[in-house]
Amino acid sequence: MSIRARIEGVGHAVPPRILTNDELSTMVDTNDEWIFSRTGIRQRHISGPDETPFTLALEASQKALAHSGVAAEDLDMVIVGTVTGDMQFPSTSCLLQDAIGAKHAGAFDVGAACAGFIYSIANAAALIETGMAKKVLVVGVDVLTKIVDWTDRSTCVLFGDGAGAVILKGVEGSERGVIKTVLLSDGSGAKHIHNEVGGSRYPFGSPQAAPRSQKVYMNGNEVYRFAVQAMGDACMKVLAEAKMTPDEVDLFVPHQANIRIIESARERLNLPSEKVFVNVDRFGNTSAGSIPIALSEATEMGVLKPGMTVLTVGFGAGLVWGANLIRW
Repeated sequence: MSIRARIEGVGHAVPPRILTNDELSTMVDTNDEWIFSRTGIRQRHISGPDETPFTLALEASQKALAHSGVAAEDLDMVIVGTVTGDMQFPSTSCLLQDAIGAKHAGAFDVGAACAGFIYSIANAAALIETGMAKKVLVVGVDVLTKIVDWTDRSTCVLFGDGAGAVILKGVEGSERGVIKTVLLSDGSGAKHIHNEVGGSRYPFGSPQAAPRSQKVYMNGNEVYRFAVQAMGDACMKVLAEAKMTPDEVDLFVPHQANIRIIESARERLNLPSEKVFVNVDRFGNTSAGSIPIALSEATEMGVLKPGMTVLTVGFGAGLVWGANLIRW
């Protein structure tokens, strides 16, 4: 009998500090109307000095564990999707594994930027479906506001910080769980969005790093063009592989990067607006945290219920993108 990776619990956490568009307009040449009309964002949550991916992931994970009823010591694996880990090493997942008391679990990070949760869910489901793990904690978390250039209005208006977590459990003969996933990449687009300094190619303080920015760089026009095509393509591909059609989707939870990109994907799928979950106006783009935060909120609000078919899709630096089809 086949094993499905079923989602048993969810949780999310964001920093309490909120930065509104009006407040942002006092820091850089912009205004609420300009930001909202182009992105759909009204505000975002900003991490303080003591708030990190680990602290946010810890809070989100504790909520997900409580919601699921799964004990941390029963976890077999901890997976954290992030590109803004607390340190170069050890991994944020190891810090989290220790803090929650997952004494018997392995741990690793997944660096797929804004598609980090999509890729992490795929890893968790594969481990469960092959019998290598029975219970897995997956977290998507990023704090990109710590590495944005607050004088660059093309990027600083977009990002917020946050974490979302889910508990997956292997269940035999269940209709619920991860149905299908597609993962895609195009490394030729690496030049369009990156954070160069800090790795071994351009180490901090090195002559090689000196002329380069330590902040996030993004070619907005190119990334937008890519995202509009990639989001729709990934959704259609995962549905085709599952032998399903868009009208069988009960809730569409896309990466919350930009309302225009979300609308483009919705139109491609021909979904009514009420089937699309949107919170980009309140959180901005939280990168790997985006989709799991939305799933957690949708569950809390009663929008996402057991038995519903949910389609998630994300894209990010790499370039990487993909989609998960899940029966909740």
